[in-house]
Amino acid sequence: MKLGAGDSGFGARGWALGACLSTVVLTVTLPAAAPRAQLAPQRVVSLVPSATEMLFAMGAGPRVAAVSSYDHYPPEVERLPRVGALVDPDVERILSLRPDLVIAYASQTDLRAQLGRAGIPVYSYRHGALADITAGMRDLGTRLGLETQARAAAAEIDSSLSDIRARLAGRRRPGAMLVIGREPQSLRAINVSGGYGFLHDLLDLAGGRNVFGDVSRESMMVATETVLARAPEVIIELHYSDPPSSDAIARERKTWSLLPGVPAVKNGRVYLLYGGELVVPGPRVVLTAQTFARALHPDVFGVR
Repeated sequence: MKLGAGDSGFGARGWALGACLSTVVLTVTLPAAAPRAQLAPQRVVSLVPSATEMLFAMGAGPRVAAVSSYDHYPPEVERLPRVGALVDPDVERILSLRPDLVIAYASQTDLRAQLGRAGIPVYSYRHGALADITAGMRDLGTRLGLETQARAAAAEIDSSLSDIRARLAGRRRPGAMLVIGREPQSLRAINVSGGYGFLHDLLDLAGGRNVFGDVSRESMMVATETVLARAPEVIIELHYSDPPSSDAIARERKTWSLLPGVPAVKNGRVYLLYGGELVVPGPRVVLTAQTFARALHPDVFGVR
């Protein structure tokens, strides 16, 4: 993930069940197999990229049988079968893989119903606030019988985020606008982060004051007049891809020159960030928090 500001250029997310022995009057017998629901899942299909990253972070990578069309991290997932995503899950493909757990979005009600009829357990995933990421990781770890490993991975994330927050304690918080989408080379259809969700929380943790933090929504479309009125001192714009050419980046940054009255534009504090991890609420949120902090407080974190 790379960061640039002003006119400077910049370049370029098992355990096998032990046999339980019972000894009675010198006779060793094996109990009947435990009900399927009590077994730790060994073949997991994940339709949620952030959950996939959590699985690998807690050491459950070998159990992942398939992933969504949008999974690209860690690199190991590139070798796994693809089974669609939020709007186009391939049910037949999922069933053919014989999973004992499918991780799906809570909003995928039709898919969850079909899997339920097939007797396949489903873990329902919901996006939420920053704190929900590590809470969800611990919950998922418990479901997989990897509670200790999941808690350790979550604690490392929480500790790293706390360190960032501590380094910025007491510092002035510049007004910031987090842009999560707009039309290329245009200031039309500007989509910004509101005051709810993990991106807003990351901006806050990184020492920024979200100029749209009073709006209790994850995102909203805003007009250029509204941007002028909110007068952000820093604009952070997210692009969920690898960086294009330096010329292409310069053209996109120059688009903001149409609003010379905005303090962020006037002072050369428009940052274009590139990387697929920016939109994934998983273990790599620490990297995103660090990048936000470098844009907001370069005197503390430096710019690279």
